[in-house]
Amino acid sequence: MNNKITYHREVDYLIPDLSVKGTNSDYHIGLYGRLRLEYLKKNKLGLYTDLILNGTLPDHLIEIDKCANKRVKSIINELTKKENVDENLKQINQLEWVRCMNNIKNRAEEIVLNELIYC
Repeated sequence: MNNKITYHREVDYLIPDLSVKGTNSDYHIGLYGRLRLEYLKKNKLGLYTDLILNGTLPDHLIEIDKCANKRVKSIINELTKKENVDENLKQINQLEWVRCMNNIKNRAEEIVLNELIYC
């Protein structure tokens, strides 16, 4: 097994080229992933430590972030159809449409926070 570490130079310093294996480095963790990370650090220290030691913390946060974003969009679509908040309302009364959409978005995020982030 060859475990050589490579380095790159930055000014006068040699910086090791380290990365976590098996992570999707192109994905930037969003709001829900960061909220989950903070929750794990403060309330689920055992799980947080286990995820770090197994090297699965980035994958866990990416999965939570993707699922939460998808779920929020799904809930928003369901509620807008159920409550008849559509383009017609937007043309008739823009302020009412904005109020309704903000209300729907807040409810969707509250549901997702309770289902996925703070559990």
